[in-house]
Amino acid sequence: MVREGFEAALIVAIVFAYLRRIGRTDLGRAAWAGVGAAVALSVVVGVVIHLTLGNLVGPARLRAFAAVSLAAAAVLTWMIFWMRRQARAIKGELEQKVDQAVLTADPSRAVAAVTFLAVIREGIEAALFLLAVTTSSGGAQVALGAAVGIAIAVALGALVYAGGRKLPMRTFFQVTGMVIVVFAAGLLARAVLFLQTAGDLGTVADSVYDVTGAAWLTQRTEVGKMLAALFGWDPRPSIEQVLAWFGYFVPITYLFLRKPHQKPPTPNAAAGQPHAEPVGAGTSR
Repeated sequence: MVREGFEAALIVAIVFAYLRRIGRTDLGRAAWAGVGAAVALSVVVGVVIHLTLGNLVGPARLRAFAAVSLAAAAVLTWMIFWMRRQARAIKGELEQKVDQAVLTADPSRAVAAVTFLAVIREGIEAALFLLAVTTSSGGAQVALGAAVGIAIAVALGALVYAGGRKLPMRTFFQVTGMVIVVFAAGLLARAVLFLQTAGDLGTVADSVYDVTGAAWLTQRTEVGKMLAALFGWDPRPSIEQVLAWFGYFVPITYLFLRKPHQKPPTPNAAAGQPHAEPVGAGTSR
């Protein structure tokens, strides 16, 4: 639960730190609504599976996680470029109004969607994991372990939020934006893995490299699971996973970090009229 909780808390903490930095704390309610809806839906999904199917396994589980991963990557990509627009609009002033494009884009729903997808993906996975654990452990033990894990994850998220408040503005946008780029690239790579494991997507080469000999890099350990979830890491990836990761990371990083095009100067209001000569024009020096 520390791992699952922190993966969600990382994105949520970035969202809240970002909203505070741009003076849009009014969107905090929408962000919390997304978190609350995701937690509620995760609980409902867990209860439904427990009462009906018992567990979601096989291709159905893999396809479900692939769909959620793709949806989350799409929303996070929106967030990356919203942050980029905000960074240009703020000009270092935290209380400056956001630009007209954001004001008319109704960001409340999108902010809620970001936090919802960040939490729902981990929430459903955590619910499935807890249901599986209850087959070999008592309910009280599972509940206690889950509560402790969530508490630690929340504390880690709070540290990320506090750190985001102290970063200089330009550094804040670049660091948090790149974290989200890497996270989204990992989601795409994992979606490819899920679909290949489910048998819905083939492969040309199923092993670009193989470092499974290092146990800590595999998903047999919590470190390996964390790397897989946050960065799409696979100790033995297919060529399609690698292409998906770099095919997203390279162009999105370029678009995110490139300097915005400067708008051409506005035409002179008196265009077509002769310009007044500067003082001293035509005189000898």
